[in-house]
Amino acid sequence: MKNIAMTFLVAMGLSACHTLDLNPLSEASTATFYSNQTELELAVNDLYRAAFWSNDNELFSDNEWHRGQLTNAVIGGTMNADDAAVQTFWLNAYKAIARANSFIANKDRAAATTSAATITRLEAEMRLIRAYQYARLITHFGDVPLLTEPLVLDESYSVQRSGRDEVLTFVLAELDFAAANLPVSYAAAETKRLTKGAALAIKARTALYSGKWDVARDAAKAVMDLGVYQLHPGYSQLFTKAGESSSELIISIPRDESQQVFGAALFVQDNISRNAGGFGAQLPTRDLMDAYECVDGKPIDESPLYNPLAPFKNRDPRLTASIVEFNTQWLGYNYTPHPDSVQVFSSKENKKVQNKDTRAVAAFASFTGLLWKKGIDQTWADRRVEDNDAIIVRYAEILLTYAEAKIELGETDATVLDAINQVRARAYGVQVSETKSYPALTGTNANALRPLLRRERRVEFPREGLRYMDLIRWKLAEKVLTKPVIGLPDPAAQNRAKWPFPGVTPLDADGIADYSGFGTDVKVLAQRNFDKSRQYLWPIPAVERRVNTNITQNPGY
Repeated sequence: MKNIAMTFLVAMGLSACHTLDLNPLSEASTATFYSNQTELELAVNDLYRAAFWSNDNELFSDNEWHRGQLTNAVIGGTMNADDAAVQTFWLNAYKAIARANSFIANKDRAAATTSAATITRLEAEMRLIRAYQYARLITHFGDVPLLTEPLVLDESYSVQRSGRDEVLTFVLAELDFAAANLPVSYAAAETKRLTKGAALAIKARTALYSGKWDVARDAAKAVMDLGVYQLHPGYSQLFTKAGESSSELIISIPRDESQQVFGAALFVQDNISRNAGGFGAQLPTRDLMDAYECVDGKPIDESPLYNPLAPFKNRDPRLTASIVEFNTQWLGYNYTPHPDSVQVFSSKENKKVQNKDTRAVAAFASFTGLLWKKGIDQTWADRRVEDNDAIIVRYAEILLTYAEAKIELGETDATVLDAINQVRARAYGVQVSETKSYPALTGTNANALRPLLRRERRVEFPREGLRYMDLIRWKLAEKVLTKPVIGLPDPAAQNRAKWPFPGVTPLDADGIADYSGFGTDVKVLAQRNFDKSRQYLWPIPAVERRVNTNITQNPGY
């Protein structure tokens, strides 16, 4: 792990695989642990791992679909208390919480050999990490057990859920402590450690997700006022290896092949073209593609610039930064899923080759016709390794959080427009003041700005794990996650005169696409399902309730 010790602390292993991990083995087996600065740092560093830091799976949303899974439990409406993803989420959160509690309870063992300032700074990191875990738990499960110190086994059986508001109050207070005791920045050797800005950023997100608009506004503004973060000049570069040191990144978890922290070949192949040796299986949805505005700032069903036969033209530049444009070179091969393009030119081989990215040649080529470009490094195809740093929070989110909070508070002033326009201008590669070079927002009517802000979040953050929680908190999941996943017709059924798309997709007031009028000119790949009576919260894992019957279940599970 670059800039953070890679040692995984075996002594911090926990006693149970399926429960809250309330009694870490370090308490029973290593009575002298935390006795010096090195051991304190090891304990903190162990929690800088992807298992403890992640946004939601993009496959839980309408932005992404995987050919092999058909649907997952979230978009399939089948989530239950025995779901593996639910159990893993809960387990990892409480593992981190248990380790943080153990650290905080025992940190003063090192007081004789470690400065008070160092102990306080490490404690602030741990309290931030613990607060982050609780923030994610309450947004997904609602009421959860609030554990703030190590428990012995007998005590664990009487643990009950605390109210979401109580846990939120605790989280915000912990983040205030972290913000007050963490540095604004570190020396170059420790650039990925948690900072004051990280604590404020998590506070802003947590408050936004909880509808605490004033808290979200103030925390986001505090990040902006630090003066250490700025938007990366190039949107597409930010998500590759070249962008890992960008000043836009507030929290990112280091990953590197040389340190054996990376995604394996199967993940790479799912995401790259079949011509380049992949499977073309992990796909952007047509829903996402249709969300990008045209360069006049209008949605595709209002802009005269949109042509469904040339759908990448005259669009927000983030579209071609995120999704591979047809008839462009990608990973050494011209990418076109056209059913008649049975050969393509390869710049890698310097000749025409069989086109495995059309379903007329390869039956399992991209079912939506689309492939991801965002975040895919050009070396993936050769190395069969995905080791880009995991971005958790970046400055663009802070700007849009500030804008959204102000809109919801009825404070739509020039600072709101400036925050949104900074993000929009960066997409076009220009300064925010160059309002004739991008579709700058100018009006301050809250009802008009709200859908524009929501669309901005969607096209700015695909593949970053923010869409699912946006759908949940905006109460749009019941509408969005009940619509089918749409793909291209089978090659034999494809009307060539309507390739790739048969017409202009209607979008409703929330920007949600409606493909029901296209008939057989589109293909239903899978049906999403979402039960609004229960799915706005996840189920408490059944295994937890079998161990401790005092933990109640969410309604409907």
